[in-house]
Amino acid sequence: MYDIVGIGASLYDTLMVVHQMPEEDTKMLAGRTLGQGGGPCTTALAAASRLGAGTAYIGVMGDDAAGVFMMRDLKEHGVDTRYCLVKKGYLSWMSFILLNEQTGSRTCIWSKGDVPEVELGAQEAEAIRNARVLHLDGNHLDAALAGAVIAKQSGVKVSMDAGGNYPGVERLLPYVDLLIPSEEFALKFTGAQDAEAAARQLYGEFHPEVLIITQGSRGGFLYDGEVHRYPVFPVPVMDSNGAGDVFHGAFITAYLEGKEPEEAAAFASAVSALKCSRLGGRRSVPDKQTAIQFMKQRTQTGGAVLHAGMEGE
Repeated sequence: MYDIVGIGASLYDTLMVVHQMPEEDTKMLAGRTLGQGGGPCTTALAAASRLGAGTAYIGVMGDDAAGVFMMRDLKEHGVDTRYCLVKKGYLSWMSFILLNEQTGSRTCIWSKGDVPEVELGAQEAEAIRNARVLHLDGNHLDAALAGAVIAKQSGVKVSMDAGGNYPGVERLLPYVDLLIPSEEFALKFTGAQDAEAAARQLYGEFHPEVLIITQGSRGGFLYDGEVHRYPVFPVPVMDSNGAGDVFHGAFITAYLEGKEPEEAAAFASAVSALKCSRLGGRRSVPDKQTAIQFMKQRTQTGGAVLHAGMEGE
């Protein structure tokens, strides 16, 4: 039995640290450069595994250098890859990410290569039935929908990282128990003018068990008819890429351990902050004890911040 099974994106990320964003039609020498496994779903699984959860990935990738690296990387991070199909002669998903060392921002350009969409077979369906949570990111939509149906029929909770407002993603939302969209997604999807109004609309329409709106460096909030902000742990930002993905993996892990949603969100915020203080989306994820100690120290010294404002800060 798995704690978390995921269906979604796996990419090979090339990270480049730059002093400023380049102008169009120019050349620029980057600083530190790193190749790593990435993707919303798989990074969440890797983070959850680092924090003690049992995880598995249902996906597809090519047998190119990027695919070979990603398979090895997932295994090294403790993610079961037996349900991930490797297609001979195909190009895997990949991205190039510029990390602005002045602002802490990240700019991503990505490609889906030419690998086919994920298809669920009997083994994959059984893996979902034997999970506690099915985690989705909106990619491989048909497989995600089929998996969500299986999960609901089997009493398995469905979690969703709603980061991109992809065509058809609204078909997934009625199945989702743990809905954690970015503020950008929530505003675009609902057409609301501010994050609280967007949360109110999502909660009223889809009735998730847990609804969290993430707001980047401003943290975010849980919504259950009322707004409950979780703490932010300010750190010098080296690499914000994957911060939200790590938040998802940490939140699900803590929630499965029996933590209340607000406590699980605070823990996930701490894990994500520590990850941002170092280069690398997965290698920088702390273990559970390091994150807990960090939370205690920051709470005792007043280093945790609740951002009370919403839009327009």
